[in-house]
Amino acid sequence: QVQLVESGGGLVQAGGSLRLTCAASGIWFSIATMNWYRQPPGKQRELVAAITSAGSTIYADSVEGRFTISRENAKTTVYLQMNSLKPEDTAVYYCNARVTSNDYWGQGTQVTVSS
Repeated sequence: QVQLVESGGGLVQAGGSLRLTCAASGIWFSIATMNWYRQPPGKQRELVAAITSAGSTIYADSVEGRFTISRENAKTTVYLQMNSLKPEDTAVYYCNARVTSNDYWGQGTQVTVSS
């Protein structure tokens, strides 16, 4: 059974930092592309950051230079370090795993940035 469990969300003031964690199980983690998506209130879900099995990363323009995605294959865990947070970063953040054309999702964690 595939499980992606996010943690680390919460309420933070603008300019602050949070670190999201996604613990994966039931998938071949080492070959998975791991992604963080977010869905702001009333908006569509969007890709925030991705990291391939080889460690290559991509970021949305809106978070480039502020967010860092990383992974620990030995712990089957992916992280999203979020610095210099802005109110517009407020959203539910979802962990996604893409493995051999299959998509798996976590339940999401709320991040709220106050001004």
